[in-house]
Formats: sequence, structure tokens, C-alpha cells
Amino acid sequence: MEMDTLAALCKRRGFLFSSSEIYGGLNGFWDYGPLGVELKRNIREAWWRDMVTSHNELEPPPGAPSAYAMVGLDSTIIMHPQVWKCSGHYDLFCDLMVDCRESKRRYRYDQVYGRWVEYQGRKIFAATEAMGQEAEQDTLQKALRFFNLRNKDADELQWLGPIEPLSHVQNMEQVLGPDAKTLGTLTPPRMFNLMFETYIGPLQDEASKSFLRPETAQGIFVNFKNVLDSSRVKIPFGIAQIGKSFRNEITPRYFTFRSREFEQMEIEFFCHPSVSRAWYEYWRNRRFQWYIGLGLSSERLRLREHSPEELSHYSCGTADIEYAFPFLPPGEFGELEGIAHRGDFDLRSHMEGKLVRQGDQLVVELDEEGKPRYRGSGRDLTYFDEETREKYIPHVVEPSAGADRAALAFLCEAYAEDEAPDEHGKPQKRVVLRLHPRLAPIKAAVFPLVRKDGMPEIAREIYAQLKPRWNVFYDEKGAVGRRYRRQDEIGTPYCITVDGQTLQDGTVTIRDRDTLRQWRVHQKEIAAQLEDLLC
Repeated sequence: MEMDTLAALCKRRGFLFSSSEIYGGLNGFWDYGPLGVELKRNIREAWWRDMVTSHNELEPPPGAPSAYAMVGLDSTIIMHPQVWKCSGHYDLFCDLMVDCRESKRRYRYDQVYGRWVEYQGRKIFAATEAMGQEAEQDTLQKALRFFNLRNKDADELQWLGPIEPLSHVQNMEQVLGPDAKTLGTLTPPRMFNLMFETYIGPLQDEASKSFLRPETAQGIFVNFKNVLDSSRVKIPFGIAQIGKSFRNEITPRYFTFRSREFEQMEIEFFCHPSVSRAWYEYWRNRRFQWYIGLGLSSERLRLREHSPEELSHYSCGTADIEYAFPFLPPGEFGELEGIAHRGDFDLRSHMEGKLVRQGDQLVVELDEEGKPRYRGSGRDLTYFDEETREKYIPHVVEPSAGADRAALAFLCEAYAEDEAPDEHGKPQKRVVLRLHPRLAPIKAAVFPLVRKDGMPEIAREIYAQLKPRWNVFYDEKGAVGRRYRRQDEIGTPYCITVDGQTLQDGTVTIRDRDTLRQWRVHQKEIAAQLEDLLC
């Protein structure tokens, strides 16, 4: 399946639209249409129900070191600027970027690759943003155009090595930029802060400058004590939050995979330092199984532990849940969710100030005068255990998922093309989204076989009975086979058809989207059947 095919389906059937499309669109921003908003809402609700509301805090779940509580939070998008200074985002939340003086385009330094190629004694580095086989084809075409050669002359080019990152190049004057026609148009790499700036109040100066949050986690950390005091929870416990975050990505790409506005589903789980490793392993495994339980193939999903070189300076361990998105080269995976063992870094930072590593310890960062560079709140964010009389700063395990990336992964996994019989019983190609029933935007569709003989009246009555409980759809236009295929294409798991036999004995036909199996049920039992099928 090509991503262009899925993107076309998403627009045609109302899952996703480019933001501000009538004005040419806005790169890195996406609008969810009528079906897309239902899909993402179902993902959020499945996550919230499975992680928070259905959790039994009196009994430990399978694999958990002990019982624990889960509560929710909804913090603001704009917070005190000092939050981002003490968390490190103000100084460290950056990417390296390069600009092209010729094309006026901007690129992320770590997303530009290329190959060295030589022709008649002249050597250049042909750069591209593509990956895999597409990168090799792209660099070939760039080299041919630069040396004014035709495709039949490709054998005259001498390739001096495989695809490699731009960061390996010593002399930028030899680089042919991804969209350039001349050499040496790329600037040296420089840091670019990914936070969106804004201002609070009528005056726009340094004193009023703030930021749109780049993550939801800090809103949880600064409310740790408030939740602890107001909810009567005891460690271990988790605080969950779903909300929008904003990152000014240099080069948004791959549909909704990397965008500038996105929605996160995060948990900050607070526990005693002595058992934090066990809790990290528990959440890592539980979150991996959650995706499999909702339909992602275990062959396209993997749990990858970070190497020591990849870990943040404060991290005691991090694992990524990754999915083999179809826009990536074969064998490569993209991050779906990260599970991080953050130690006591966050709470300690907001207590004392911005922390940096010195040797084996985290210490408050000092400025040139030996004073704390960014002061913490000074508030006591420790935890006191009334049973053991121990006072400590809890360790934190953070499962952080993206609702938009999850939606994209579920769509990629669900898309399929096969054959199904039409209204005359002949096989016909169909597009089907095999979404898990919990995630499907529309749970069932109700059809009258024909628009006469009282069938529409019965179908509307069934629709009215089901609509208060589930998002169902009524359709009486076109042949029933075409109506089936329309519902298959948007992922509706069940179709209910009122036909001539309904008029005789009150039974209707229920059709399964995936197996195409059909069976008859009395119309009084439809709700009970759906209750079992949609769980």
C-alpha cells in the first residue's frame, strides 16, 4: 500500500484534510474530518478507559509489582515561562537546521542524506531528503542534471560510496542541496528552538514572552503536589493527560507522522526509587500489548530499547514502541510511543532549578557568576510515606503516546484491498479498512433492501433504537452491494439489512465486514448482538 493511496482515501471519505486547504494549505497542520474526528476520539477514549477509568486500584494488574491508582489532569497549553527553563526545553529543545541560499528552503540537518559521485575528475555530494531506494534514484537524477547528462549516460558516473548523512561531509562547498542546481548553497548547521513563542497580555516584550507547550508532561509535574494533596492518592500512582502540544518542526513530513500541532496521551507514573525499574518494565510491556490488542500486527510492531548513547542525560532507561509505516524503507520503523524511566529529574528540576549531569550526579546548572542559571520554584515536591515515615523524591516512568501517530498506524494497518460479491453475486474488487470495532468511526450501518414495502420504516426504527448507544449510519441510496462497499471503505464493522423476510418474521441480516459472513437475528436482539460484537 502506497501512502498516496491512503492519503487520497482519507481526503475522499472525510478522515483528514490539509489545514486551510482553500488557501493552499499550511505545512505541518492537519484537520480531522467527520470520520477522522470519530476515529481519533475512539483512540483517545480507548486509551483513557484502558489506562484510567476501568483500572482497579485495589488489585494489582497482571505483571504489576503492586496495586496502584490512576487519576486524570487537564493542564493549560500556556504555562509560566520558568517551567520551560527549569525543564531544559528553553535551552535544549532544539534541532540543527541548514538553509539553502538558492531554493530558500530549510532542512533538518539530520534528515539530509546523499552520495558522493564523480564525473570527469569533478566530485560532488548529491544531497536528498529521501530515504532507501528512493534516495538512490533521487541522487542519480540530481547528478545527471548537474553534469548535464542523460539517463543513458548513467554508467559514466562513478559512485564513491553508499548513502550517508550530510553530517559526514567536511566541505559544504561540494554539496549539491536537495533543491539546488549549484554547489555550496547550504549554510552551516545552526540550532533552532522548536518551541512556538507567544506573548501574554497587550505588550510584546521579553517580560511577556511565553511558549505553547511542546509536551503535556510538564503540566503534570508542576501539579504533582496539588494532585497528591487533593486526591488522597498514595505512591505508586499515575497521572494521565490527553492534550495538544506544539513543536515548530523544521520539515514536517510523512502525512501526519511529523506535524507541528499534535495530540499526546501521556502518563507520569510516580513510584519509589527502589522499584522504579520494575515499574518501567511493567509499563513498557503493557503499552506494547495495548497496540496489539487493538489490531496492530506484531510483525510490523517492535519494542526497541535505547542504547546508552541514545539516552537523555537524566534517563535510567528508555524504550520506543515502533511501527513499520509504509512510507519508510523496508526494514525501518518509526516511533509510535516512548516509555522513559526519568528518575527524579523532573520533580527535582522544578524544586531546585535546571539540572545538568556532572559525573554520575545531576546538579543545579550555574551561570558565569556561580548562581543557579534558572531557579526552581522552591516548593517542596517530595513525598512523605506515612506508613514507613520515609521522605523522598519519587521516580517517574513516562509512557508518552501520540494520538495522531496512533491514528495513522491504525489506518495503515487496517487498509486492505480484496474481493467481495456485488449485488449479483459476482466478485468485485473492494477497499476495506479493517479497523478494530472499538476504533471504527461508525459501528454499524442500517439499510432497507429496497425503498418500498415498509422496509425503510422498519430500518429507520432500528436506526433510532441503536443511535443513542452507538454511532450508526442509515443509508437507503443505491444497490445494497454498493452500500456495503461504501461502509467497508470507511471501516464500519457490521451492516444490518432489512429485507422481505423481515416483513414476515421480524429478522434482519447482519453482515461482518471482514469475513463477509451473514446471519439472521430478530430485530429485538440486534442491540444485544452488537453489545457482544463491539466489545
